[in-house]
Amino acid sequence: MSRAEFVGWGIVGLVLCMFAIPWFLWGTETLVAGLPLWIWWHVGWMLLASLVFWVFTKRAWGIGIETDAGGIQTANGTESGLEERGDSP
Repeated sequence: MSRAEFVGWGIVGLVLCMFAIPWFLWGTETLVAGLPLWIWWHVGWMLLASLVFWVFTKRAWGIGIETDAGGIQTANGTESGLEERGDSP
């Protein structure tokens, strides 16, 4: 995963969090189909967030936590080699 993808997914996550609460609709009394507009915003935004999360799980799950060697990195930077001992599933 490139650094650009890492930064891109970080920005996407921040935008999703920032607009999850429709602060710009506070005080608006507009009704749509009998419900306040902010509820419709929230429902639509959660649908969008679900779609983005699905794409994230298919494309970038594990971003920033993989190791190049395929093993588990320990705190001192060495690999544990669990695969070689047969401890991995």
